Order: sequence, then C-alpha cells, then structure tokens
Amino acid sequence: MTAMEPTWLNWLGLFVQLMGLSLLAIGGAITVAPDMHRYLVLQQGWLSDADFTTAIALSQAAPGPNVLFVALLGWQVGLQSGGGPGGGWTAWGLGLVGVAVSMVAILLPSSLLSYNAARWVHRHREKRAARAFRAGMAPVVIALLVATGWLLVATHDQPTRDWPLWLVTAVCALLVWRTRLHLLWMIGAGALLGVTGWV
Repeated sequence: MTAMEPTWLNWLGLFVQLMGLSLLAIGGAITVAPDMHRYLVLQQGWLSDADFTTAIALSQAAPGPNVLFVALLGWQVGLQSGGGPGGGWTAWGLGLVGVAVSMVAILLPSSLLSYNAARWVHRHREKRAARAFRAGMAPVVIALLVATGWLLVATHDQPTRDWPLWLVTAVCALLVWRTRLHLLWMIGAGALLGVTGWV
C-alpha cells in the first residue's frame, strides 16, 4: 500500500472517479463498492483490503445511511496521505479534505439525477416507458448488491480458516430469505460472535 500524494491532481482524480460511480450507484453507494475497491486498492494502492472492508463494516454497523462508508474511505485516503494517524494536524486536515471530496463527489451527481428522474417518472407515470424504467431497475440493483457481497466475501477465501464466517453468512442469508427477523438482531448476533471470538 502506498499513501496518496496530497496533490490537487490526485484529489481531482478521486473526485472524478467517485462522480462517475455516483451515476452508476443505483440502489445506493454500496452497489458500486467493487469498483471503488478496484480503484482505491488495486489500481492506486491507496488503501489495503483490510482498510476497505473495515470502512464498509463500520458504516454498516453504525446508524445512518450506508453512504457513510464513502466518507470513511475518503478519511482513510486523506489520513494516509498526511502520514497516518501520527502525522499530526496535517494528516487530520487531509482526512477531512478526503471526507469532503468523497462525499460531494458521490452525492451530488446521483442526487441531481435522482431528483430529475423522479420528476420525470412522476410526470409520466401512466406511460409505458416509465413503468418499464421502474421494472428494469430491480434486477440492476440486485446484481450490483450481489457483486458487493461477493467482494466482501472474497477477502475470506480460505474455507478451512474462515468456515465460521461462511457459516454465519449462510445462516443470515437463510434467515433474511425465510423469516421476518429484523436485521438488527442478526447484526447484534454477529457482533456478539465477533466479541466472544467465535468468528
């Protein structure tokens, strides 16, 4: 992992990349997490796999919208570019710049697109094209969520070592599919299993 150089060109590159992903984030920012991983971890090397998955896990466990993981990714990129947590006020300031750049980039284009698309669908709700648009979005969202889930699972690709994690994932998927058990109970159970060292 190499820290990002805090140049305007690098910040602009991050901003443009996230703006483009914002327009593809049908179903929320979490659906484009695989491409964020490709850019931040594999292509640029600004974050490690562990940093990336930790940001997603923390944001999903915290109350609030799931887009918070983008703020955490921006924070980590900025903090690392300033020399890490020990880098003093410069690192903390660059962390805040990372949060601002990443959140504006991921929220602005999709918000404008959503606002205009919702107005169009509402205005033409009886037309065939509007009904087709609504129906066509469901499989796209499902496919993007499956890709995100696969990315998160792929970091635990050693079944002999990670079988408890795979078992918890399978049980949670089955419970979501077959019961009306609230997701917070499963998150709490997963946290308890993690704290006690079972997974």
